[in-house]
Amino acid sequence: MLIMLSVDIVTYCCLVFFLFRRRMAKSFGAGRTVRVQVVTRTSSWFLRMSNTLNPHHLKIHVSHTQVSSDILKNAQQAAQEKINRELFVGNTPPGTSEMLLLQFLNGAMRRVNLCGPHETPILNCRVNSKFAFIELVNPEMANKALNLNGIPFLGAVLKVSRPSKYAGPPVPTKTWQELTGQALPAGAVLDAEQEKINRELFVGNTTPEMTEQMLREFLGNAMEQVGLNVMAGNPITACRVSGKFAFIELRTPQEAANALNLNNIPFMGTQLRVGRPSKWNGPPDNHGNWEDILAKYMSGELQAGNTAPGQGAAAMHAAAAAASEPAPSRVVELQNMLSDDDLVNEEEYNDIMEDTREECGQYGQLVSVIIPRAGEPGATKIFLEYSSNDDAAKAIKGLQGRTFDGRRVQASYFDETKFAKKEFS
Repeated sequence: MLIMLSVDIVTYCCLVFFLFRRRMAKSFGAGRTVRVQVVTRTSSWFLRMSNTLNPHHLKIHVSHTQVSSDILKNAQQAAQEKINRELFVGNTPPGTSEMLLLQFLNGAMRRVNLCGPHETPILNCRVNSKFAFIELVNPEMANKALNLNGIPFLGAVLKVSRPSKYAGPPVPTKTWQELTGQALPAGAVLDAEQEKINRELFVGNTTPEMTEQMLREFLGNAMEQVGLNVMAGNPITACRVSGKFAFIELRTPQEAANALNLNNIPFMGTQLRVGRPSKWNGPPDNHGNWEDILAKYMSGELQAGNTAPGQGAAAMHAAAAAASEPAPSRVVELQNMLSDDDLVNEEEYNDIMEDTREECGQYGQLVSVIIPRAGEPGATKIFLEYSSNDDAAKAIKGLQGRTFDGRRVQASYFDETKFAKKEFS
């Protein structure tokens, strides 16, 4: 009985396997071969199926890949086409609404025939706090809309240009003023960045002890003394020092052009080079050097029209004094720190020597300190010898202008040859 039951079970399983194979063959068709393996594992049956694709299925797969590539390519082209239709609008007044700007610019394009009288070339507008983006119907219309650059709007002058992500070729355009003959509003600036470049100058051959305030005051006074400024006051509004060069910013482009005549002006033992910065792309300037301007001023050919009486002569003396200053060295001369009375008492003299070493030693390596006695050449002066010019420059920068016992300290370089010979007078 048990043997017959086992045979019936095996017969039943074989029948199920046969019917399963026929069903799978009908489902997949003649083009696909189905292999079924019967695996015995701990009294359990497992079916494994492996499919073999024919060339038809492979073609379908390749076709799907080609379609995906075409979709990606079309999406990239559409994104680039949108960039070509988009323009940046800068300098928008606060509170500008998208609808107002959209209607204004569309009307402006119709008014100067950049589009048809009934066309709406600008489709969309997105406004931020100080700028906006407009989207036009096609790239050709975007090229025409570039001619709106400089159009006055609610007291401002709009800057219309390509967005930063635009990578196409430049297109010849005009400004709104060139297109219409309308003058730029008084005091308005079409390109603020370019206008700043027009007011900026490079100053080369500076030394480490020159501070921003020193350069600004010296060069500003020099301009005022010979009438290179166009209005009263210091024409230099800002100064940035960086190592061996600096940049100065003038009030107006005209004063910047005038300041080019400061080239080769002597200051603190060196001659400053004054010129246009590397990003300047304007026409060549016709100017002279400081020697030329000074000669014209001294001969009366050049008048200081914006200088108060007496200021021109005072500035001339200041320039002459700056020109006579010694070149950088390792020796620093300090003046206006001591009086004759300070040098009489031996104990007080030693205290001054000790305090000077301690205070001035923080700027670099001190080699020696010389304080001439009362009645000796150079009395009331202090001479500091450092191991390098750089340390001396740090000392001048740190000590110049400081107050000592109610007196303003003067720090400057001293000739090393004279120092070695002890010629302190």
